[in-house]
Amino acid sequence: MIIKNDKDIIQLIKEDEWMMDILKAVKSLNLPDWWVCAGFVRSKIWDTLHGFKERTPIPDIDVIYFDDTNMDELEEKKFEMRLRNILPNIPWSVKNEARMHIVNNISPYSSSVDAISKFPETATSLGVKLDEKDDIILVAPWGVDDVINMEVKPTPYFKESKELSQIYEERITKKNWKDIWYKVKVFHIENFY
Repeated sequence: MIIKNDKDIIQLIKEDEWMMDILKAVKSLNLPDWWVCAGFVRSKIWDTLHGFKERTPIPDIDVIYFDDTNMDELEEKKFEMRLRNILPNIPWSVKNEARMHIVNNISPYSSSVDAISKFPETATSLGVKLDEKDDIILVAPWGVDDVINMEVKPTPYFKESKELSQIYEERITKKNWKDIWYKVKVFHIENFY
């Protein structure tokens, strides 16, 4: 399949029963400002663009939400348990982005989309959810061109300081996406200066 734009990405997810089951399970929790994001979306796109017949396993399904009225980490664990009761074989990871700035020692996020915009790579700064009619909504603060072109680049946020640039570099080394998706092009911070 050729993927040219966000509509193609939405169609790709819509046709994937496993992904839709995950989105419906998360929607059932009624979390505020929720998204399933990062590798969940990116890996599907890259698997498709590489012509893989089988899904590449991902270490976790990243579910985020934003609730600044209850920033107790225990709440996240409760939501993970509820999701495990619905879909037990999924490696759920639920995070309240209203508290993640504390964990990451940065300025507070204003919303889940703000948090997604500050993920390390543009190709990973993606989120999807279902609206009230179960139609897919895709958010891509830095657009979809990089993920479609299989280019790993830092988000502007991760280019702004030496410390964040180092985190980006360590992450792309650790993830080593080229071992899985051979067409991926990785850009290092020095490519931008």
